[in-house]
Amino acid sequence: MCDKKLNEEKIAIYMKNSLSVLFIGHIAIDSIIRFKQKRKPSLGGSVTFGSLGLRKYTKSTKIGIISNLGIINFDKSLLKRFDNKSINISGVKSFETENTNFVLNYSNHSRTLTLKSRSPNLKFKDIPEFYKTNLPNIIVLVPLCNEVSFEYVLKISVEFPNAFIGIDLQGFIRNVDDEGKISFISDEAIIANMKKIISLIGDRLILKGSEIEMKLLSGETELQKVMESFKRFENKAIYIMTLGEGGSMILKNGEKLLKIPAFKPKTVMDETGAGDIYLAIFLYELINSDMSWNAVESAGYIASAAASFLIEKKGPTGYETKNKVLKRLESKNYIN
Repeated sequence: MCDKKLNEEKIAIYMKNSLSVLFIGHIAIDSIIRFKQKRKPSLGGSVTFGSLGLRKYTKSTKIGIISNLGIINFDKSLLKRFDNKSINISGVKSFETENTNFVLNYSNHSRTLTLKSRSPNLKFKDIPEFYKTNLPNIIVLVPLCNEVSFEYVLKISVEFPNAFIGIDLQGFIRNVDDEGKISFISDEAIIANMKKIISLIGDRLILKGSEIEMKLLSGETELQKVMESFKRFENKAIYIMTLGEGGSMILKNGEKLLKIPAFKPKTVMDETGAGDIYLAIFLYELINSDMSWNAVESAGYIASAAASFLIEKKGPTGYETKNKVLKRLESKNYIN
């Protein structure tokens, strides 16, 4: 009896002290066409890549997902993938609608993205009470098609005042036309909304965007000027611009601009989700550090190495353990 009580106490201490990460955004189904070859639809979305990648990287972290599913065209057996990895999906809500489905067409190192159907927007009231008593250390807002509103972010910021908030820019600023074609074009209202979010979160923000997304948000075209433009917010947020084979750049007010190289993968099979892995691993390494600028640089290198594994396999499968990521880091085998 004493042994049982002692074991329960150890578990309670572990649950209290272990890191907790909550991913918020739509779970999607991706239909990928790569150089005119169509693949079988696969589980997609930033919450999928981020959570599964982080689970492979670390076994001790508590990971959860908040999402909406449209069950008309979604096979719910796919959710077993998360259960089998001990990822909390109590915050995944089902609707009698179609799910968020994308067609991703890759050709000549570029891609076109088409939204075929879409789940309902996320609502703050649907977040399980569990997370309000078991507060996450990191909240990762990774919408795919504007399903997270400013009001939602505002409530997240208020309800979880001590959490670091990671944001993937893509799903906040995408434009979708009547045929479902997704593009990044300047829309004053969308850009103004994103700037409000940056100001709202302030020092707790880690914002990641691709080159085209960060250029659009900043209004600049030259890479250094793009990054320097974020100093206007006068906060201590961290801003990351991913550049594909060009690596990434990281900025924080008062610190030197960091340039992180990309690591060479053994092969290139599927680039989908590489940025999601980068952000998830970066956040994990950052919060487990002393938060110094040297630690931020180290987190960038590790995140870059982790992302290089993902593109070696098709779909949400190219994840690796921390040991293997660190071995690639030590190799310094960068893309020139």
